[in-house]
Amino acid sequence: MLRPVILIALCTALGACSLLPSGKSQDAPRSTGSASFPVSASAQQCLAKLDYSGARFEALPDKSYGAGCTAFNAVRLSDLRGDNASFALSNLGPVTCPTANAFAGWARYGVDRAARQILGSPLQRIETMGSYACRNVAGSSRRSAHSRAEAIDIAAFVLADGRRISVIGDWSDGTSQEREFLRIVHRSACKRFGTVLGPEYNAAHRDHFHLEKGDGSFCR
Repeated sequence: MLRPVILIALCTALGACSLLPSGKSQDAPRSTGSASFPVSASAQQCLAKLDYSGARFEALPDKSYGAGCTAFNAVRLSDLRGDNASFALSNLGPVTCPTANAFAGWARYGVDRAARQILGSPLQRIETMGSYACRNVAGSSRRSAHSRAEAIDIAAFVLADGRRISVIGDWSDGTSQEREFLRIVHRSACKRFGTVLGPEYNAAHRDHFHLEKGDGSFCR
């Protein structure tokens, strides 16, 4: 009998397995398999985990853009899964698979559940300001995590009832519930990402949350 990890890796490499939790089904595969280009065993396991979460995505071939900018073990996310339904993403480019997994977990358990519990409506869409960008950290000569597709900038959350909760508009000036919601999703991001920056960090982040995958622990 194949060990579970090996079986998952094979399923992902062949693009032929449904990896949803027991008792759930789908009409068509949610993810694009990786049989058209080489994928390491660790990358296959990461893709399998992302597929299991219910995310819809396309696995991308490794790419080096030069000048220290890369997108290795990356995916392009189309939508993510909440407890009861999927929700869309806007303006999101390539992200590394580990970043995508952290994002999927935060969006489901940190954002969608907070939206339903605090604002009384499920999440419908997360609006981003992008992910991959070949650039430095502002004001420095050091490459940003965006240059490695390891960071996502979050601008706003759109709910199923039509409300749009934005970082720039509602962090300070929203209703008490909207302000509470934004602070809760900000704190929950700190549990899944190595670096999380928001409006209280500096003026450059007054309009978004910067979510960066890494080994650090910096939450502002």
